[in-house]
Amino acid sequence: MLKHGVRVLGVAESFVKNCERSIISGVVMRGDFQIDGFSFSTTTIGGMDATQSVINLYENLNRSDVNFIMLNGCIISWFNIIDLNLLYKTIKKPLICVTYEESEGIEKYLKEYFPDWRERLEAYRSLGEREAVELHTGHRVLVRCLGVTVRKARLILNRFTLQGAVPEPLRVARLLSRALLRCDLIPETLPPKSKGQQAPPQGSC
Repeated sequence: MLKHGVRVLGVAESFVKNCERSIISGVVMRGDFQIDGFSFSTTTIGGMDATQSVINLYENLNRSDVNFIMLNGCIISWFNIIDLNLLYKTIKKPLICVTYEESEGIEKYLKEYFPDWRERLEAYRSLGEREAVELHTGHRVLVRCLGVTVRKARLILNRFTLQGAVPEPLRVARLLSRALLRCDLIPETLPPKSKGQQAPPQGSC
């Protein structure tokens, strides 16, 4: 049984592929769906710095009362792979990484697009296998868990999922990232043609 006061930090991103960086948002949500914290970071599109970016987001939040970290995928920002083991070792909070579809793997894409594909492939393989979890909504998600059992992860996901397959902390974090991207507030997240243009007036987004 989970208490209403249990807190999850949901982390999700948004990006445009031909930009330099993506926006990562973190939302602290309680078990009664109250939101009581936000944090933000950026990471390099096609880079290998996503792990540190999520660590920075968590540390900037400066919240010791977060009980679980929930990630909306661990291969983000065009094959920028989050090292779940390093993240767990650094943050020392249980992790639940959620994805939604089966995949044939990414090895062929790494070989095609990245000179350092061997390093990326090793990072990808270190993530381990995903396990299927059936939610109370009837939808199935795929999870990787560190510091928490799959059974407990299912309880947490069910507590924070109102409908569909996406838990509320991840849904809100994803909405935030998309909204920030549309607002054109961070130059590194804009397409090259947009850089240098006048920023939108306050209140326009």
